[in-house]
Amino acid sequence: MNSRTLAITAATLAALASGAALAADKKIEMEKCYGVSLAGKNDCAAGPGTTCAGTSKVDYQSNSWKNVPKGTCTTIKTPKGMGSLKSMKG
Repeated sequence: MNSRTLAITAATLAALASGAALAADKKIEMEKCYGVSLAGKNDCAAGPGTTCAGTSKVDYQSNSWKNVPKGTCTTIKTPKGMGSLKSMKG
């Protein structure tokens, strides 16, 4: 490799490394999404019959929530309907 190729390669690797570092530092905003967690996989305080993480009894329990990336909840489709930003009855 000649010195110009090495310089370009080094600059490219440095740019990639700094981009990866910036991406790792960016924190993804999350929101509670009800009715999308599987049995025993809810994040916390799910309502009657559950006390905290992992205590939901059935898949897609309407009063249990899972943290999901902000803006995605209501687009999640389950066999029981779409995800909800609010606890649902039933």
